[in-house]
Amino acid sequence: MAQQLTSHELLITGRDRHESSRTSESVHPRGNSISSLHDFDEDETLATGTPPNFEREARYLEKQGLRRHHAFERLLFKVISSKVSERMVKCLSIVYYSIDRSILILGFIALSTGIVTYGGTFRGQNVFNGLAHFIKGGIFFWYGLLVLGRYTGSFSDLGWSWNVKPSAGLVGSLKANTPSAEFFESFIIFFYGSTNMFLEHLASWGGPWSAQDLEHESISIMFFGGGLCGMLIESKQIRDFLNAALFPSHAHNSPLSQDSFQQPQTYGFSMNPVPGLIILLLGFMMSSHHQASLVSSMVHKQWGTLFVGAALARGVTYILTYISPPTSVLPSRPPSELIVAFCLISGGLIFMASNKDMVDGMEFYKLNAMFVFTVVMGLTAFLMAWEIVVLAIKGWAVKREHKPWNGQQNPISKTVYRAMGLP
Repeated sequence: MAQQLTSHELLITGRDRHESSRTSESVHPRGNSISSLHDFDEDETLATGTPPNFEREARYLEKQGLRRHHAFERLLFKVISSKVSERMVKCLSIVYYSIDRSILILGFIALSTGIVTYGGTFRGQNVFNGLAHFIKGGIFFWYGLLVLGRYTGSFSDLGWSWNVKPSAGLVGSLKANTPSAEFFESFIIFFYGSTNMFLEHLASWGGPWSAQDLEHESISIMFFGGGLCGMLIESKQIRDFLNAALFPSHAHNSPLSQDSFQQPQTYGFSMNPVPGLIILLLGFMMSSHHQASLVSSMVHKQWGTLFVGAALARGVTYILTYISPPTSVLPSRPPSELIVAFCLISGGLIFMASNKDMVDGMEFYKLNAMFVFTVVMGLTAFLMAWEIVVLAIKGWAVKREHKPWNGQQNPISKTVYRAMGLP
């Protein structure tokens, strides 16, 4: 049986504990230490003369995710801050975020090369054909995942989610000055064309140019010119130069009001059709691209038709956006972008599977072209659902991490951000 304490002894015990807490607070101020969470118990002892309700305190700390962890975390961050310099922390943060941003692509590369190694494909001169289909198809595959991310609102802070770009005061000057998503799409198209113009003849280097080589070279030139055109359209400086013809030296004597010279509402968001046009033309070309076998022609027609569907769905998005321009910083989520993402993801996967070795394998095992099509459709639907679930979990975690604690930021999150050199 625990001994009963008198009221006088309880007051003395509470006073001693209060003095010890004040001594601890001089080393760890109330606003900078998690141990200050327990100060209300000492105050309760002095005020009422009764011991604090430790069970209630335990339930409270368990609810906040702090129970049995605050002492270890305080010690851990104290050791880190004393042993690691601020410059080292920033360097480690850069390495961490570099790996964190590229780990999915690295995993995709590892999975793709593992499939090639296990299947024993891409041998000899076929390596160029295999690399071309895997790299180009992989780009469209990740492009579709990016479009789905834009739809869900992952890039709303950059103004890429069909929303009004937030101001610098809300997201910072770096994100506020980031170019539009259509500019980056045009840049990728330009980069693809500028590099592939010199790589289309590698399979028959030193030999004569065939008609198929010239077709591929023409596609690369189309990508080069189309991407450059798209970047010029997205440039605000080029737009100002094109508007210079409307402002002659005597424009100040114009009878028009100042409202006539205000920027149109369409200047607030991008409606650049060039990236969609390039994908549309590529889809038409590949749908009727002559191949050595019927199976290969049908597989190429499948992903070419899917690219045409993606381009048409993007056109629907621009029509909806033109009729009802976005007025909020929240993502507007046009439904046609889901079709764009589905067509690009599935088209990219079929593009990868249309290389010469895999088509020969399909013919050897007597598989028709619809086998690849149906398998890819099911895989695409699952991947899209999985991405949405993962992004939803991320949003839930961010909300929980920034959930107010007694009207203030969660102290553990605040300590973690300070240790990582983040605001």
